[in-house]
Amino acid sequence: MHNTLEIIFLTAAFLFLLISANRLAGLFARIKLPLITGLIVMGVVIGPDVFGFIREDALEKLDFINEIALVFIAFAAGAELRISEFRERRQSIIHISVSQVAVIFGLGSLIFLMLSKFIPFTRSFPFEVRLVISLLTGVISVARSPASTIAVINEMRARGPFTQTSLGVTIIIDVFSIILFALVFSFVEALLNDEHFNLFIIVILLGELAVSLILGILLGRVLSGLIRVRTAMGIRTLLILTAGFFIYILSQLLRKYSRENLGLDFYIEPLLVNIIASFCLSNYTRYRREFNTMLEQAMPFVYTAFFTFIGASISWHILLKVWTLALLLFFLRILLIMAGSWVGSALSGDPPKYRRIMWMPFITQAGVSLGLITVIMGEGHVWSYEFGTILIGTIILNQLLGPPLFKWSLQLAGEHHVKAHVQVMEDHEAVIFGFEAQSVALAQQLSAQNWAVKLITDQETVKDPQIKNVTILHERDITKESLEKIGINKTEAIVAMKTDEENYRICEMAYEHFGTPNLIVRLNDRKNFNRFYQLGALIVDPSTAIISLLDHMVRAPNATSLLLGHEPDQDTADIVLRNKSLHGVSLRHLDLPADILVLATRRRGQTIISTGFTRLRLGDVLTVVGSKESIEELRLKLE
Repeated sequence: MHNTLEIIFLTAAFLFLLISANRLAGLFARIKLPLITGLIVMGVVIGPDVFGFIREDALEKLDFINEIALVFIAFAAGAELRISEFRERRQSIIHISVSQVAVIFGLGSLIFLMLSKFIPFTRSFPFEVRLVISLLTGVISVARSPASTIAVINEMRARGPFTQTSLGVTIIIDVFSIILFALVFSFVEALLNDEHFNLFIIVILLGELAVSLILGILLGRVLSGLIRVRTAMGIRTLLILTAGFFIYILSQLLRKYSRENLGLDFYIEPLLVNIIASFCLSNYTRYRREFNTMLEQAMPFVYTAFFTFIGASISWHILLKVWTLALLLFFLRILLIMAGSWVGSALSGDPPKYRRIMWMPFITQAGVSLGLITVIMGEGHVWSYEFGTILIGTIILNQLLGPPLFKWSLQLAGEHHVKAHVQVMEDHEAVIFGFEAQSVALAQQLSAQNWAVKLITDQETVKDPQIKNVTILHERDITKESLEKIGINKTEAIVAMKTDEENYRICEMAYEHFGTPNLIVRLNDRKNFNRFYQLGALIVDPSTAIISLLDHMVRAPNATSLLLGHEPDQDTADIVLRNKSLHGVSLRHLDLPADILVLATRRRGQTIISTGFTRLRLGDVLTVVGSKESIEELRLKLE
């Protein structure tokens, strides 16, 4: 009873410290450093070696927080591995992943084993221990950070083959590193327990993997059942967390039972089981969006707790003593990543510019790497704690250098796109014919939505309204040549607000010579309605528009308010599918933001009422509704 109350008290105190740590860690973002780095540093500050707000004995009692966080981190890693989105670049992804794992683990372990005779930390250990440390160093060096990679991609609005390959390799290697860790860890345990390595140990390793796979598939089914429970999302998230945490308990029970009753060390890796469960749920059920929503809402709290706890666990005094070794591992890992990436990229036939920079996205390490290190440190070997501290020091260096290098590589690859609020997208351009109060107001509203607008007038002297991204051009006669000069061939929409005859001539030339996607006409005489309709123009009749608008306001007030922009955080948009990797993907397999709804799909001029089974084609126009941030996120993915 006393221990329970003490744990509750320590947990409450730790949560209070997390609030302060999270706020102070945000200061690191102001100097362009990752938030994760700030959390680790704040953990060090509040830990036993600096201010001592958390004692060493308290860290042991709070270790369950670390295990809970690892459940979410494993779920997040598995959820990012979506088969449908990596089909086009699968050859490059496979080649680079395999070559990196082979070079970093194989060559890295061998080099470290050779150097271990001369390193003060390891030279006094027997060969078996030096071999164990070398193998574990190789495994940890393989691991990546999908969370950091995704954060940089979103920040840079990056898209393209280089971006897709980088993300695919990061996720696959992260998953594979856990499988590799499970194999190596079992071999390590056998070696340290003086068991002879024979065929039986290989059978045990394969059995552990098979059991992990079966448990992962079963857990995936359990998670999909829990998502279907009709209750508040917070309760469902807690149930999913409990199911994932149960795997940790089951793993310890199986290990204890096998040791006491079977005389062998049968260990299933909980991280691997949870990743398999999340992968199955995200790829083979229809509950991916709900699952991702739960993860997105929980992950900020999880990362804050996990990385602060890791920082508090770091022995600052040991880190100062072994910083030279951490620096050595840091540079060795970079060289191995460069070699593995170049080999894989060359085998895939990637362009030379990709081969030169393909190593840069893979430096960052975080969640899974630290999770594996905590497993090593928790084994209680003489060398475990100091070894874990060295690896954490290396990860801190990787986390400092990794994100800036990835940003630079995206710029070199030409796949970065500045956020929409600071740059107008080149394919969002409208040309408005006619200069009057309504046309100026329309230009101002389009400009506010990051469109470039050209106002065309035949008047010699007009007052420039001085609206950002709005250009006034003077054209007395509208001809094919003058339209080419204006740049109609690159325009997404034409709005004609002149007389019907002038409007028709503009629309006809745009239709016949330039194929402008959207023609919008303000009608003056209803007798001309059919002429414009035959050109496929969208017609606004002022004489009936207000009545129709009021009618919709009465019958569908929410939808009309959304259309008129009365909801400040919601919007509608048409997004063109230009991402070749999504060609043929069904809507239900598309990773849509949770608050996005696809209303319709327009293909070759025909409107399709969308369902989850609608397969996308290049050039499809998706009409979506949702928050402005989510619409921009989806636009980045599709275009």
